[in-house]
Amino acid sequence: MSEKTRYTDAELQEFKQVILNKIAEAKEDLDLLNSELSHKDDHGTDDTGRTFNMMEDGAETFAREMNAQKASRTEKFIKALENALIRIENKTYGVCRVTGKLINKKRLLLVPHATLSIEAKNMQDN
Repeated sequence: MSEKTRYTDAELQEFKQVILNKIAEAKEDLDLLNSELSHKDDHGTDDTGRTFNMMEDGAETFAREMNAQKASRTEKFIKALENALIRIENKTYGVCRVTGKLINKKRLLLVPHATLSIEAKNMQDN
């Protein structure tokens, strides 16, 4: 029996649903991060009645920088998931871009935007 070269349409639809769910979750996270960054929910009372405190201001700045980094990573994650949806439509989803073999289904369910098999990933790490 010949080796399978792509996932079936039914399997691709299963992956598509997993990806759509992950995109929805990531967009919710991104919305929360963006609302924290924009301070649109603080009603401008952040500094009311507060004495000047350098440590507190530094902590706030650090937290904003961390949220900005998280937002950036989340945007990249969403883009990678959207690219995976394109590969599903092209029926190339799940094919390792290095070896040309199918990526293990368990790996794709855990990391649905993966484009490398474990074999290729290990070659890359060496």
